Amino acid sequence: MTPAEQATWAEAQRHVASKRWDQATLLLQGLLRTHADATPVRLLLSAVMLAQGGVRGAAAQLVACLPTLPADLPQICRVAQSLSRLGETVATLSCLAHPEIERSQDGQALLALAHVQQGLGQHRQALALMERARQAGLDSADFLYFHALQLQFNGRIDEAETELEACLAKGTRFGRASLTLARLRTQTADRNHLDAVQARLAAVTADSEDHAALEFALYKELDDLGRHDQAWEALQRGNRIMHRRLGYDAAAGQALVDAVIEHFPGPVRAAQPADDEGPQPIFIVGMPRSGTTLLERIVGNHPQVAPAGELNDFPRQLRWTADRHGHAALDLPLLAASRTLDAALLGRRYLQQTRWRAGGRRYFVDKLPPNFMLVGFIVQALPRARILHMVREPMQVCFSNYRAFFGDAHVYSYDPVSLAHHYRQYRRLMAHWHAVAPGSVLDVPYKALVRDTAATARRVLDFCGLPFDPACVDTTGNQAPVATLSSAQVRAPIHQRALQEWHGYANALEPLRLALAGLD
Repeated sequence: MTPAEQATWAEAQRHVASKRWDQATLLLQGLLRTHADATPVRLLLSAVMLAQGGVRGAAAQLVACLPTLPADLPQICRVAQSLSRLGETVATLSCLAHPEIERSQDGQALLALAHVQQGLGQHRQALALMERARQAGLDSADFLYFHALQLQFNGRIDEAETELEACLAKGTRFGRASLTLARLRTQTADRNHLDAVQARLAAVTADSEDHAALEFALYKELDDLGRHDQAWEALQRGNRIMHRRLGYDAAAGQALVDAVIEHFPGPVRAAQPADDEGPQPIFIVGMPRSGTTLLERIVGNHPQVAPAGELNDFPRQLRWTADRHGHAALDLPLLAASRTLDAALLGRRYLQQTRWRAGGRRYFVDKLPPNFMLVGFIVQALPRARILHMVREPMQVCFSNYRAFFGDAHVYSYDPVSLAHHYRQYRRLMAHWHAVAPGSVLDVPYKALVRDTAATARRVLDFCGLPFDPACVDTTGNQAPVATLSSAQVRAPIHQRALQEWHGYANALEPLRLALAGLD
């Protein structure tokens, strides 16, 4: 840049710092007229557009970086991270193929790119980048924790356990590491981490997230040992900490469901399907911890189906189509912006960004439980898609949520009253989808799936237009990565133990049972 252009660049940055978006936009667009290949300018202009609520223009600026992306790893990281957050998945993959990445020995940059790959559900690639970051010298407690997670997601459980122990040996009181370690296997009287968890609890900052995670870890260890009274006390302490930290706005949750129902008064009509026979999605929706991962493993075992994991693609393409930036899968401003939504465009965008995941197969599984909020949009935009709804009995699924520890992802889960309220809203919305889009969603009972797996799998595959394949019911042979809370257990044979999990705490859970009374 010339001295004058450098002055313009500095002035634009000052405008951005003061949130003078219009002035910043004019200056940045002026710089691009003479420096169309200036990646930092496009990155900043994209951020300015996002700050004003727009998505399409911001995404277009990022995509325009790709043809001239320099051999500068920090810039490659920033572009890849930004593209991924806006749902430009194909462009993100192109960015991740930059030859500079293969040459680099920058451990921090490689770790950042590994997180991008993880966000895309590319867990084998993410692990490979983390291994390179390890070779480049990364060895902090944070790094060891994230490396252990990738080892776990890729089914390398023993190595994950060793890495977590190395993380905690550095003296950290990292609560999530203790909780993940406790979850990797069933603890026994001869082999457990009770003393270590209790020692960390004695030193942790009170009422912190680490404190809560350690209480959840203590619960898991005690529960495995059958010490239910002490386990319940630890679980309550952990949940109370998180509920105090995050809260739950019941009125807002109910208002959003009310608005969705009002937005789709019915009947929900599909857009005219595109004239192509390319790969189509099979959506799996429902409450977290309802068995969605197990269902994905079964369907994903079919030779005509590729399991793609938990994808954020549909919510992101909904935001792109509505041109409304935000972080939640759905909120009131996005609903308002979707009143004149081009559903056919949404469907095309989604398929453009996801079909590569099928790997040449007829279908790919898009398993994101909160997509139950978006069923109406899915039906409108993707007439050939299949939607499977995992249904688990109220006490089972609510208790499984209550003991899960989701961080800040599902704030309703840390309080029995909030949990029951959220569950009722979820059930109300699913009943609405069945009423306004009959035949679009297949309910799959968890109990039937684990008690009569073959018969239930036949019904599911028939709904998806697929012939039955006996290999579908053998989840032990599925080596695909899993990045959910079930990743340490889902490779085991299918069992019915989870049907009874809450019975050991029946008395303590009586308030939850009463709050859920009348729901089966």
